[in-house]
Amino acid sequence: MQAAPQEQALPADATEIKRPWTTSLYLENDLFGETDQNYTNGIRLSWVSPNLSSYRDDPAVPALINNVNDRLDRLLDFRTGLTRNVVVSLGQLIYTPADRDATALQVDDRPYAGYLYLGFGFHARTSDRLDSVGVNLGVVGPAALGEQAQDAIHDLRNIKKFQGWDNQLRNEPALQLVYENKLRLFNQPLPFGMQHDFISHAGIALGNVGSYLNVGGEYRIGWDLPEDFGTSAVRPAGDNSAPGSGDTRLILSDSLLYGLHGFVSVDGRLVGNDIFLDGNTWRDSHSIDKEYLVADVSVGLSFLVRQWKVSYGQVFRSREFKGQEHHHEYGSLSISYTW
Repeated sequence: MQAAPQEQALPADATEIKRPWTTSLYLENDLFGETDQNYTNGIRLSWVSPNLSSYRDDPAVPALINNVNDRLDRLLDFRTGLTRNVVVSLGQLIYTPADRDATALQVDDRPYAGYLYLGFGFHARTSDRLDSVGVNLGVVGPAALGEQAQDAIHDLRNIKKFQGWDNQLRNEPALQLVYENKLRLFNQPLPFGMQHDFISHAGIALGNVGSYLNVGGEYRIGWDLPEDFGTSAVRPAGDNSAPGSGDTRLILSDSLLYGLHGFVSVDGRLVGNDIFLDGNTWRDSHSIDKEYLVADVSVGLSFLVRQWKVSYGQVFRSREFKGQEHHHEYGSLSISYTW
């Protein structure tokens, strides 16, 4: 087994020449799976900072974020991190039951729910390891604007609206703390100029939104694999600087980059609590008995063209609650630009 290549040394002034940010848009919707239920829509916009020598007092990061970093840096002692990044995200998730026409509470199906959040993430990275710590702050309930967002999408696509949003979860402040570790276990050349690698991940999340332990991995094969840690998804700790605040090829060279690869990823979770199934934490609300073991399998393609990375994956999720008739399926699209 061949070890991952060592991170390329940068010229002394390289970080002064190019200190790129990465902006990513993530869109997930089950219409790609020809359904309209369960986890039905997710959207997130993220900004990943340039490589930092410290989480605080770095001129590449706005002063407001530096002030937050100054308070959190004492808790985040990544001694092994050669480079660091800060991530800021804004996202929304929407969940609905299967019957769009029913106005009464559907006691045998999952609750209506919307979740709107602001996330802060902190990465420490070597060429073959990524440690991520994140905190998501937001709201679950009508204030998350799930009904309005879904209605706007359905108006745009001329799709019939869901009628049961009066039964959605009540307003509740939302907090989730997340840690995840990713390891590039191998990166090897193949014939025809191809290469392949495998990236494992393991993590933990705690909060009233959801608590779980997760483990999984991603296998990639193709041409010019990006120097990142896999294909992101709309989930905690999903951002990984793709395609390149950590990609030395973008910092050292002005030559065009082209890449194409396929990927297969798996993620398994042991679920402690899930507000979107358990219902509100401190108030009475609709709930349903959840499954404690949930798995996702994603298959897709990713394109890299200079500063752009575009990925699409079809995600297959196992049953999340008792009585759910079928597994769930949705599409996941991500578009990243390094600037």
